[in-house]
Amino acid sequence: MKKQEGNSRTGIEKSNIVITARLAELGLLKSLVEDLANRRNDIGYGVEKVQPGFQAIETSTIEAHVSVELSLSSKTERINIDFVTSFLFICVKGKWLNYNFNWANSLS
Repeated sequence: MKKQEGNSRTGIEKSNIVITARLAELGLLKSLVEDLANRRNDIGYGVEKVQPGFQAIETSTIEAHVSVELSLSSKTERINIDFVTSFLFICVKGKWLNYNFNWANSLS
């Protein structure tokens, strides 16, 4: 009996796929996030007294629509996909002077 190549359950041959994502309009996105982090109005939540072991923070968020160019490549073919998705960018400020960029979440 001849041994099957690849996945014996499905008969699918294993192959490597390279996935590349590139953000379009990176300069505009960078500017939006920098403006978010440099926000000057402060409601004062970051200096509120809280329980020991906790830290009061103030947040600053922005939702941005981001254009993405996605490329899937194998040895034999390449597929390019352009799409727009939403991201939520969040900066946090505590007792320190400036907001710090902490995380971004995809909303799709």
